[in-house]
Amino acid sequence: MSENYKKIASLKSSQEFRDYLQESGIQLGFSEELKGKDSPLGWKIKYHDREIGNRWCILPMEGWDCHGDGSPSELTERRWLRFAASGAKLLFGCEAAAVMLSGKSNTRQMMMTRETVESIAALRKKMVLLHQEKFGRADDLYIGLQLTHSGRFSHPVDDKRLDSRTAYAHPLLDKKFGNDAGCVVSDAEVEDIIAHFIDAARLSQQAGFDFVDIKHAHGYLGHEFLSAFDRQGKYGGSFENRTRFLREIVEGIRREVPGLDIAVRLSLFDWFPFEKGEGRIGQPMTWNGGGYKYAFGGDGSGLGCNLTETVKFIKLAQSLGVDMICTTVGSPYYNPHIQRPAYYPVVDGYLPPEDPLIGVARQINCVAEVKKQCPEVLFIGSGYTYLQEWLPNVGEYVIENGMADFIGIGRMVLSYPEICADSLNGRSLDKKHICRTFGDCTNAPRNGLISGCYPLDDFYKNLTEALKLKEIKRKLN
Repeated sequence: MSENYKKIASLKSSQEFRDYLQESGIQLGFSEELKGKDSPLGWKIKYHDREIGNRWCILPMEGWDCHGDGSPSELTERRWLRFAASGAKLLFGCEAAAVMLSGKSNTRQMMMTRETVESIAALRKKMVLLHQEKFGRADDLYIGLQLTHSGRFSHPVDDKRLDSRTAYAHPLLDKKFGNDAGCVVSDAEVEDIIAHFIDAARLSQQAGFDFVDIKHAHGYLGHEFLSAFDRQGKYGGSFENRTRFLREIVEGIRREVPGLDIAVRLSLFDWFPFEKGEGRIGQPMTWNGGGYKYAFGGDGSGLGCNLTETVKFIKLAQSLGVDMICTTVGSPYYNPHIQRPAYYPVVDGYLPPEDPLIGVARQINCVAEVKKQCPEVLFIGSGYTYLQEWLPNVGEYVIENGMADFIGIGRMVLSYPEICADSLNGRSLDKKHICRTFGDCTNAPRNGLISGCYPLDDFYKNLTEALKLKEIKRKLN
């Protein structure tokens, strides 16, 4: 249970942090003292014909705050401009943008279309100008847009109703989310989705983005194809067929949108779906089917990793000219404790079945392994926010020891975007704004509200949505 795990904020010194890691048997290196202006997090790096100015990365998120047509609202603009002012030089995706209506995870998700491209382009331009003004240059800023189809988790017309489009009939996820064989996309529908990805990439280039991210993570459609062993036809079964979705998108972009860089956000491994067990502690769903083959990057047990196919996928992507992989694991929808370790569960979630630090270390060490096997690829790590005060210390160690190329932050940037610039300039961290993984940035959208840091960002704290969220949590707890 979570109360048996020490809170990170209670570990006040390097010795206390080290002692706790040793007592818990957790393999996690960190810098004893931050190096400030000499930090490895400030190292520049060459990528293709560009120079990226440091090793901080802002991860793509969903804000649930765009207009109904998928164009950015004032709230979207506020978030993006905070990304630009963070000091990070790699803005990986900025937002998860659906490529078509059927792929929207919620009714207010960003969507890249001919109707929204101009407003998205204008916001990207504002980001560059703000970054230039604040940091003196922006030619070393590298900005992408994440393109996605939410697949199983699509809510295109009603936030309370799933309109799932799945890659195959999954024996556990279908049960968990109320899906059936009628949700499985046909080959013709897949081809149409691929065409929308290519068209969205063309529009992204028109909007001025340096690259697009073809999302293969978190149980969304691209990721689900990677475990589509049971699917018939050209998009399922063999490794060649299960990766055809990626290949046809990348090949189409290369053909029709020359000059646009391509990256991939990838769940390196997956596990069983989890659910609440005794005492609200997470436990895997019951499985009596023998070896569990539906977890891409898994070892067949449903609770372990085997990165053989993961590395094979990364090398395939590299052969297609995809030289940047933004790593993650699992899914926030069915095993969040491995994907975004947290002390506090979200209201519809479960208590962590392991010390969240174990999940942090697991991700870091898996990224180090794929980096070792694919050294020419640039890797962004994630899952760092739970480290809180110790995030820059661990980040410095990871970069200095070649375990990843960038340190990616998501939740942390919602409460404390300045953590990047503060760490690089040797300033003390603002502990009042460090994310403590309370989960309200997830609790809100899971209940139809905009996402934001309600506990620590005064802007969200003073919105009427904050009062609504408090009442929702009171009723659910």
